[in-house]
Amino acid sequence: MKDQIFTHINDPVQLERLYRTNKGTFKKDFNFLYPEIKENILAKFWHERLNFENSEINHGTGKELLFVLFASLVAGIIAKFPAFFGIDEDFFYPRNIGFIVFPMLAAYFAWKNKLSQGKIAIIVIAILTGAIFINSLPNVSESDTLLLSCIHLVLFLWAILAFAYVGGKGGNIEKRLGFLKYNGDLLVISALIGIAGGILTGITIGLFSVLGISIEEFYFEYIVIFALPAIPILGTYLTQTNPHLVGKVSPVIARIFSPLVLVMLVIYLVAMVYSGKDPYNDREFLLIFNVLLIGVLAIIFFSVAGSSESTKSKPEVVILILLSTATILVNGIALSAIVFRISEWGITPNRIAVLGANLLILINLIMVTGKLLKGISKKDTTEEVGNVIARYLPVYIVWAIIVTFIFPFVFGI
Repeated sequence: MKDQIFTHINDPVQLERLYRTNKGTFKKDFNFLYPEIKENILAKFWHERLNFENSEINHGTGKELLFVLFASLVAGIIAKFPAFFGIDEDFFYPRNIGFIVFPMLAAYFAWKNKLSQGKIAIIVIAILTGAIFINSLPNVSESDTLLLSCIHLVLFLWAILAFAYVGGKGGNIEKRLGFLKYNGDLLVISALIGIAGGILTGITIGLFSVLGISIEEFYFEYIVIFALPAIPILGTYLTQTNPHLVGKVSPVIARIFSPLVLVMLVIYLVAMVYSGKDPYNDREFLLIFNVLLIGVLAIIFFSVAGSSESTKSKPEVVILILLSTATILVNGIALSAIVFRISEWGITPNRIAVLGANLLILINLIMVTGKLLKGISKKDTTEEVGNVIARYLPVYIVWAIIVTFIFPFVFGI
């Protein structure tokens, strides 16, 4: 689209037509070209139009506020099901924790995107299928397969949320990247809301304790249990109605933490050598290793997801390359440890699940690193890194579906 914008820079009708064809790509390509055409009067107008930011807080419409209140109330009621219906908490929460929030968020985006009845039916059927399946599994006190199914069911529900967010247009890479960015923004705003709520909780309990009134039990049973599910719902509402609030925070956080995580990761690997511990014979250490891997991978993903909207400097790209390379090394160690444990002690659902996840992450990391190397050599743009991440998301979703719905039949409960 860059060539078309440059060619038609003096044609308002054609520029408007290009803009309406793909607004996101038009804005990105126009801003890329702007230094060359900034003397053009029409180019100045388009630059202001595309990059104007309203600093005022948008409170949304009355319907949106009512939806947020209703969704928060429903989420709180679902969270209180064990108390209302006498359900065993140990049975309910591990299986249904994802159903407290994800259906509400999916409903919000389905409403905002005005999805067709057919697409809404797909969302409803998928959610009901997950709920019926997970709650029909036998109630056993200890089962690795059941635990894996419960964990990956959350990823399955996250995929349903992604479907609602992109409006059912799964092939739209920009919308997939937008979904990743939404997740980063939601984490940031939810953390801020959670901190504010924690401060309010402390002050409230403290004030009542001064009066000699103990409200802790009531407060946590009926206020906190409704407030916690409301945090991501309110956070979603704020990120969608006021994208300027945290829209630039996630990339900045990723930019700050990328070098810090790189240093930490290198020090951790060196310390591992001298500590005498290894993931080959220590199961807990292997678990921590994989948690570390997922955390570092998230930093890389949020960094490069933001790079599709802002230009990365060469030092930043180098840091991401070093970080992704170090993560590949961590992944390789974890992968070899899993293979070793399978060869020594046999196949278990835990080992197969972790093996599959590590293989998928390793492939994705290699693809990301390759794009980053091309980016630093000017053979490619960092935008392509985000595209690689977006295109690979369905692979993780398929694996989550396999572990959630297939493993219980293959390995039993």
